[in-house]
This record gives sequence, structure tokens and C-alpha cells, in this order.
Amino acid sequence: MIAPLEENKRRSSRVFIKLPVLIAGKNTDGQAFRETSETIVVNAHGALLYLQAQVTMETIVLLTNPLTQEEQECRIVFMGNASEKGTRIGVEFLTPAPRFWGVEFPPADWPQKAATA
Repeated sequence: MIAPLEENKRRSSRVFIKLPVLIAGKNTDGQAFRETSETIVVNAHGALLYLQAQVTMETIVLLTNPLTQEEQECRIVFMGNASEKGTRIGVEFLTPAPRFWGVEFPPADWPQKAATA
């Protein structure tokens, strides 16, 4: 018997979706920033999004969902490549917020490929 692949060790399913988000915090110079952005990927524990402000890993930022006005403190846990839209950053919620995005995530026992069928 072949062991199942351990390719997805994520805590929750990812959803590729563009959602508006407001992000605020302090940049690398200690100056406060507040900007509108959009997500690339969301999950129950955070998101991947674009950010114009210059920040560093572990920076704490405040995300606001403009549709619900819900706020969530996050830590920057990933920094990717810069583009014209900004730097891709991954943020992780400091406290669980599975309903923050207004997206229902598929159950853990759903195969990833079943969602495309």
C-alpha cells in the first residue's frame, strides 16, 4: 500500500479569490500606513495579498474587511516578490477567525480535485 502524499500540510483549505481588504500598520521607517489592497488567496487562518508599504517579517498589521468592517490583527509570515501591484505578503491571524472572509471552506476530507469537477 502506498502512503498518502503529504503535499498539503496546511491547516485549512485555500481559496483563490480577489477580495478587497484594508491593511494598516507601521512600515520599516516606523511611519503609520493605511492602504487598500486585494487578496490573492485566503484561508481560515489568514491570506496572501499585495502590499505597497515596506514592511518586514513578523510585523503586526491590522486587516479590515470593508464589506463587514470586521478587523483582525495579523502577523506577516511570508514575503514574496514585488510587482506593480506591490509585494506579495502572507499574513496569519493572531486569533482564529474562520468567518472573517465570508467564505465557506470545504471540509478537510474533500479531495482538492473534487472541487474542480
